[in-house]
Amino acid sequence: MLVAMSEQSDAIAALSFEAALKRLEEIVRLLESGEASLDQSIELYNEGDALRRQCEARLEAAQARIEKIQLGRDGAPAGTAPFDGG
Repeated sequence: MLVAMSEQSDAIAALSFEAALKRLEEIVRLLESGEASLDQSIELYNEGDALRRQCEARLEAAQARIEKIQLGRDGAPAGTAPFDGG
């Protein structure tokens, strides 16, 4: 079981943000449909949680790289500053 979880984590880490988000949407659809058995639902939930954490981490990393434009007193761009999220 631990090997399978490690393999799943590796597979999730290898996904692009877009692919991870698409898979997460598929999981939500499956869970909401009620088509999955209880055991499958638990596995899907765990996979979905790992995908959610991966997407959040990638978004936070991208946000940290964003710079916002600083405007001077005259309203013209005067440089950049790190994005502060606010």
